[in-house]
Amino acid sequence: MMPKPKTYIALTALLVAAIAIPIYGQTFGGQAGLVVKDRTLPEAEKVFSPAFPGNDAVKFAAAFGDRNTGAHGTFGQFPANFETPEHTHTHDYRAIVTKGVMTNPFVGEVDPKALPVGSYWEVSAGSVHTTACISDTPCEFFMFGEASFDFVAHED
Repeated sequence: MMPKPKTYIALTALLVAAIAIPIYGQTFGGQAGLVVKDRTLPEAEKVFSPAFPGNDAVKFAAAFGDRNTGAHGTFGQFPANFETPEHTHTHDYRAIVTKGVMTNPFVGEVDPKALPVGSYWEVSAGSVHTTACISDTPCEFFMFGEASFDFVAHED
């Protein structure tokens, strides 16, 4: 007698869990040292500081990990009507707009889409782009990546 389809689904789910839990455990991206902890980070407790030496416009606040050395979750702030120069990053990252309206056009993109609160973008390593706050109020976003975050100015 053959097992019922629901039995196959249950067995498959158990097999996936048996493989995934030891690999990923309670870490981000399977990287040791970023164990998930029970904690909260209220809005009022975010500590923003200049993102890069000599640049007071862009500010970052850590949520988890360390963006300078590896996997991280980081809040970013841009002033109103601010745009970065064209640049790349050494590693991939993803981001979600949490305040204001932003754009993230890639090189050659004409008329980029406005990204209001709740919008998402992702950038692959080495992709030339700009990022902007196009609203009359400051913008904030949450970015996360499985490797460090840097800013490499694009040279033509």
